[in-house]
Amino acid sequence: MIFLEYGLVDVKDGAFVLVDEKGVRTHIPIGSVACVMLEPGTRISHNAVKLAAEVGTLLVWVGEGGVRLYSSGQPGGARSDRILYQAKLALDDDLRLKVVRKMYEMRFNEPAPQKRSVEQLRGIEGARVKKMYEMMAKRYGVSWKRRDYNQKIWSSGDVPNRCLSSATSCLYGITEAAVLAAGYAPAVGFIHWGKPLSFVYDIADLFKFETVVPIAFKIAASHSHNLEREVRLACRDFFREQKILSKIIPTIEDVLKAGEISPPKMPDESIPPAIPPAKSIGDIGHRSK
Repeated sequence: MIFLEYGLVDVKDGAFVLVDEKGVRTHIPIGSVACVMLEPGTRISHNAVKLAAEVGTLLVWVGEGGVRLYSSGQPGGARSDRILYQAKLALDDDLRLKVVRKMYEMRFNEPAPQKRSVEQLRGIEGARVKKMYEMMAKRYGVSWKRRDYNQKIWSSGDVPNRCLSSATSCLYGITEAAVLAAGYAPAVGFIHWGKPLSFVYDIADLFKFETVVPIAFKIAASHSHNLEREVRLACRDFFREQKILSKIIPTIEDVLKAGEISPPKMPDESIPPAIPPAKSIGDIGHRSK
């Protein structure tokens, strides 16, 4: 995956290129790229979108460093096998519990307690997360009561809560980009359920306390005049330096493998479309393996 910014994305002489303000072309080997993240300052031509579609490369419009996700070329992925695999894991109670237990293990670096339901694990997780917020606030010398915010009345939250909300919003942006790039559905979650970004919340929680929570408390302690902007810029820089996107996708695969099943095969009675689509020069759907 690559990020592009500040230029015109176009097709010149048959090549997918980024043309900067001085007319300098940077060739992008689009056929070997799974996903192109278009950051602010980019424009893209119809020909470039068409070529990306032909080779099966996903286009995603994001904020700087992926701190926001605005739109994607093919939401939910172009491959049904991954979405069916994800849905089968989510709809089977036993398989779902295996995935949730894996999430617990990855989040807290220890096996989940035995003979616990998803609801019970969620309760244990909530208590531990509460303690983690308290420890983080103490580390950075921030006055902390509890996680509390109102999306409709932003100013009602205290400083640390506003910083945390800004930081987690940034994490959700880059996590959604990773979920889409890997060919899965953001709405099909395991712990979270019934929201357009349920799976995004599940995966983002695995990274939250190692990435954006320390940033949020650090900036809350700095008494900045523009907290939300400072948080957003700090998250952007951190995501780029630590290459967070490249870490999220393997984590998604590891989490789903905990279900110990293979992607489902299509029924024998299934038939191909009456008029097959034109043969593409790229792989079917997204290129992630």
